[in-house]
Amino acid sequence: MSKCSFCGEKLILGKGKMHVLKSNIIKYFCGSKCEKNWHMGRDPKKIKWTKTFREDK
Repeated sequence: MSKCSFCGEKLILGKGKMHVLKSNIIKYFCGSKCEKNWHMGRDPKKIKWTKTFREDK
């Protein structure tokens, strides 16, 4: 099972989005909220609702 590249939550099969970059890097997103925050350049370690934020604290 893959996990979201932004928030770190597990993805359910058949749900979410896959974004492939030109540099052959694959990003998985659980929803549009995570995808939009990633496109805006936000750091997931600084956003309270992400799993990576909760793991660092």
